[in-house]
Amino acid sequence: MTQSLSPAALLQNAAPAAITGESSADYDVVRRTLERLTHDWRNQPSLEELASDSGLQPIQLQRVFSRWAGLTPKQFLQALTLDHAKSLLEDAATVLDTSYEVGLSGSSRLHDLFVTHEAMTPGAYRERGKGLTISYGYHPSPFGIALLMITDKGLAGLAFCEENEREAALADMTRRWPAAHYVESHEATAPFAARVFDPQAWQEDTPLRLVFIGSNFELKVWETLLSIPMGKATTYSNIAERLGNPKASRAVGTAVGRNPISFVVPCHRVLGKSGSLCGYHWGLTRKRAILGWEFGRSLSE
Repeated sequence: MTQSLSPAALLQNAAPAAITGESSADYDVVRRTLERLTHDWRNQPSLEELASDSGLQPIQLQRVFSRWAGLTPKQFLQALTLDHAKSLLEDAATVLDTSYEVGLSGSSRLHDLFVTHEAMTPGAYRERGKGLTISYGYHPSPFGIALLMITDKGLAGLAFCEENEREAALADMTRRWPAAHYVESHEATAPFAARVFDPQAWQEDTPLRLVFIGSNFELKVWETLLSIPMGKATTYSNIAERLGNPKASRAVGTAVGRNPISFVVPCHRVLGKSGSLCGYHWGLTRKRAILGWEFGRSLSE
């Protein structure tokens, strides 16, 4: 089961900014603002208080935040409080089930990004990437620095980090396939970054190709994630049920946490059974930011 993620009235005019160096810099301001909202949402901090935290004038913060997300800090707070998250399950209709019935879990149109995917052979997975050449590069995104990793067959990894966390993010990703050969190539990864973060490039007739490198169970979980529509969410237990093993919620959670292609394979759309946001490998603040960005996209179309 899936649920709607946001009251439409709060986000009627949401329209994410184009992905540029400027919007990446905006994220630093947005991140600090989101951290304050996350920890102090019950007190409904004012625009003046939020601006003081960011070292900006209120009008400056309002402008930066609205440019980034298409809505004001106050509207974002209203849409993303945990009280809203807990009420999301009330709308747990059958969107995920419907997506399966119409074939969205296959290798054609998997979700709003229009992707296709293929899995590496079990042997390649067991050998931890031996024989693979993986190119990587860092790029600005609406959610901080994005680290993209590609093979000759498509996008294999996407991680997020702050400017001073590049080496840690790279180490985290390379540990997944330690026997692979890694080559830094901004030129090779740039076209993928441009497509991933530009909604105008999400075209059905030119799908983005993904390469899954994981265990059989992980592949099944990641394929299920691709069926969750933008602006919707599901739970770990619902995914376990979908896979025919209702008691496997914890294993599903582990597989979701190991998803190597963040954002594109939308592990951020998975909530706890109570509707809480739970964890996110790249930080809960970033998870809230991605969900908010998607709220705007889903309601502006």
